[in-house]
Amino acid sequence: MENPCRSLDAARALMMHAAGFVLAVSLTGCQPAAVARAEAADDEPGWRWSDERVEATVNAVRAGRDLQPDAWPGGARVAVLLSFDVDNETVTGLRFGDATVGSLSQGQYGARVALPRVLDLLDEKGVPASFFTPAVSFRLNPHQIDLIQAAGHHEIGVHGWIHELNSSLEADEERALLERAVSYLTEATGVRPLGYRAPSWNFSPNTLDIIREMGFLYDSSLMADDRPYEINQNGVPTGMIELPVEWIMDDAPVLNPRGSGYTNPREVLQVWKDEFDVAYAEGTMFLHTMHPHYIGHRSRIVVLEELIDYIQGHEGVWFATHLQAAQYVKDQAGL
Repeated sequence: MENPCRSLDAARALMMHAAGFVLAVSLTGCQPAAVARAEAADDEPGWRWSDERVEATVNAVRAGRDLQPDAWPGGARVAVLLSFDVDNETVTGLRFGDATVGSLSQGQYGARVALPRVLDLLDEKGVPASFFTPAVSFRLNPHQIDLIQAAGHHEIGVHGWIHELNSSLEADEERALLERAVSYLTEATGVRPLGYRAPSWNFSPNTLDIIREMGFLYDSSLMADDRPYEINQNGVPTGMIELPVEWIMDDAPVLNPRGSGYTNPREVLQVWKDEFDVAYAEGTMFLHTMHPHYIGHRSRIVVLEELIDYIQGHEGVWFATHLQAAQYVKDQAGL
């Protein structure tokens, strides 16, 4: 008998890029084993927790001090950090082990057509960007490395091994996969990645310890601010810089034509412009996450081009990689 949970293939791959997939699978009654284990181990609702447990849970990983600098390099008013998660086949079937030929072909489009199209646009506009990748994505499509590095000013960060659901893993397995990813990317690119983005925009109870032990300069997975901040662990500053993400600033939920949140790309463009306008007025940071296999399609790349043109029409804009921003923030804060 066919496992009914396998019918979630497309939804998992396209919609549940991050922790939000737990909600979707619970609505269908199909729970991954890791989620079921977690619920079996602790089914106490929060209203029955002690005050101490509430505080311990909240303080395990929490935003610490604001690291927003007084000004960005060259007196710029706003920092613009464009990033692309180069997921390809890993998120369109491989990570849950339920790949189909059709889903894999969608991922291949990202490497075959979309990434070159994105890079051509960035080159035309003279804009640097950060590319976070599951290592398997580069193993399957190694030509992507040369494409990204050709411009000489892009950053490659790590996004797990195979876009694994790191928040569900035991510490040893999570660490082993990340070490494997870093080792491969370091050898393949010639540069050891210093930026980490959790494959599912979520931490396990062990993730912060692991990335600190492995010497990452910054993380870009959490959502406690619009500005860079220092991560606190159990109330203690860690020195780890967070460059926060946000679902509003992610193309995956809104540009997936099979998703419940699909939105006309022109309407999405207006949201992103509004986000930039407020970041510019506040003098803070505009961090945008995209995926080549979404934004790199013909009807979407024109939206990215219009967004870049709009931003470049303002004075005092610093386009930077996440690594450049993290290093600048670190120096300004004296970390």
